[in-house]
Amino acid sequence: MKSAELYKTFATLLFYPGNNYPETAVRCKELLKSDYPEAAELISPFTDYILSHNEDENQELYTKTFDVQPICYLDLGYVIFGEDYKRGAFLLHMQDEQLKAENDCGTDLADNISNMLILFTKSPNREFLDELAVKILIPGVEKMISEFKQARVDLKIKVLKKLHNAIIQEELNHGNVYCNVFSALLYVLKTDFAHVEVKAELEPSIDIHYHNSFFKKDSVNTEVNQIASNYNLD
Repeated sequence: MKSAELYKTFATLLFYPGNNYPETAVRCKELLKSDYPEAAELISPFTDYILSHNEDENQELYTKTFDVQPICYLDLGYVIFGEDYKRGAFLLHMQDEQLKAENDCGTDLADNISNMLILFTKSPNREFLDELAVKILIPGVEKMISEFKQARVDLKIKVLKKLHNAIIQEELNHGNVYCNVFSALLYVLKTDFAHVEVKAELEPSIDIHYHNSFFKKDSVNTEVNQIASNYNLD
């Protein structure tokens, strides 16, 4: 990992927009230009959007992208494992690692992608971080990006209308610039961890009974995602 500051800026961009959000977007692009010029190009549409909209509009886009009829979720355990018991085991594992690194996760879960990126700047356990990057973070970001594909979005809209006669957000009907953030992040991750070899599936050893107490995303969006996942869009 070349730049802890770069990982922190990505983390901030994937938190709810607060003060200095446009400045953070610009800073992220500037950091990318030096070592990852291709990623700087990938994130440009996002930076341009943030700079051309006010704070309320940027916060609204974030909410519609990740909270209301979300295009994708930000909790990597859910992204990778879904409702499988491994999801709960992974979260508990991440809680332990976040505590070891003295990373305050605030009101978000320990496996929230922003908290995970900050963990990469604080944990001294490089072997663990290498494994986490190639087995969880990189495939998780790839799955997030796939949710922004137009065919996938169109399918979700179709399912929502069929199941619930829902009012569909305008942002679901065209390209969403947060996909550019994930694309730039993926480029950085694949570059930084290209040296790591995958040996086995990451499976934290934690008793299955913890699964029942883990926070579930029981909502209309879970139902939509499960139905949409049964379709092959390739």
